[in-house]
Amino acid sequence: MSEAQPGKPESLTPLEADRERPWVQIKTFVSKPNIFRTMIGRASPDARIGDVVAAYDKDGRLIGYGFWNPGAPIALRIFKHTAGKPDDAWFEAAIRRAVSFRREILALDATTDAYRVINADADGFAGLVVDRFADTLSIEVSSYAVLRRLPRWIQILHEALGTKREVVYVDEYVGNIESIQPHEIPRSQVREARIKENGIRYEVDFASGHKTGFFCDQRDNRKRFAALVKDKRVLDLCCYTGGFSISAKLGGASEVTGVDLDEQAIEMAKRNANLNQARIEFVHADAFSWVRQMQKNGKTWDVVLCDPPKFVEGRDDIDVADGLKKYNDLNVLALQLTPPGSFFVTCSCSGLVTEEQFEDLITKAAHRYGKRLQIFDRTGAGSDHPNASHHPEGRYLKVLWCRVM
Repeated sequence: MSEAQPGKPESLTPLEADRERPWVQIKTFVSKPNIFRTMIGRASPDARIGDVVAAYDKDGRLIGYGFWNPGAPIALRIFKHTAGKPDDAWFEAAIRRAVSFRREILALDATTDAYRVINADADGFAGLVVDRFADTLSIEVSSYAVLRRLPRWIQILHEALGTKREVVYVDEYVGNIESIQPHEIPRSQVREARIKENGIRYEVDFASGHKTGFFCDQRDNRKRFAALVKDKRVLDLCCYTGGFSISAKLGGASEVTGVDLDEQAIEMAKRNANLNQARIEFVHADAFSWVRQMQKNGKTWDVVLCDPPKFVEGRDDIDVADGLKKYNDLNVLALQLTPPGSFFVTCSCSGLVTEEQFEDLITKAAHRYGKRLQIFDRTGAGSDHPNASHHPEGRYLKVLWCRVM
């Protein structure tokens, strides 16, 4: 069969003419949900941007249904792998199933009003992430098809969750490659929300916050961290808006220092500390240079936590190498502040870095500089952030819990 440009009209074979329309055929077998443009063979002439299309393998077998965007690098996002084209009722049932999992099975409302409601592919919604923050939905869209259907989905989410407001976020770069025009993105006057997590109060700033505004994926890790630090001096590197710092102080830490380069995040961290009457020293500084200065000053801490932003953004070899070097450099520096017997907790939120890669990087960094680590646990995001078996990159958050020997 000759190959055609995705979506280009041309004559169809009898077999193609009998397929469910609109359809797309993939060149090779794939099990991943994201199908890149180079992997697409042919498409029916009626396949349009934003459509739900039937996806067929190279032998003409149906492999599922997905969102179609022939102009984007990820041209096809497969979200259903069984027969039967998804309609409005299917999407509504998927939303209610996702909400039920968080509220009824995980029973998150008992401990927090901030949690992930829809986690993209893991909940059957390629290109959609929804976090609940009290009465507000924070929605991150990375697909043209999702944005087109969003108004109806928002109504269903509000009804199922009892929320009232929403904020929609589309990354500028993603918007460009998905052909999302700025005027198509819903505007909101909502700027902030107040939430409670395990008895701790936080403000969420949607105007200046990263992604959906607050990292609720670390909720369980913050609670565990608080149980580790009683009567200890704690350093929280890349503290963002103070989640780990405040958890540590309220958990009985004798002294807490939080460091972050983002000035707005530091100001928010201070407000969050005040909300909880927690005395914490927050420092606006680059973590790399600040730690070097602390080394020169001979400073050490009983517990050091390292939770940097995503250092590996893309799949390009140069991007990956540069990101891994940053992880190595920051952890090497942070480890110099940990005497024997202290605790070292380090994180990576880069989905393109595997658990094995991250642990190997950390242990080599320690060994190269004369440290040995007693690794006593490995954790990740909370259970409201499930990942799909065919999308391991969705298991992005890795937390390594160590004691310095």
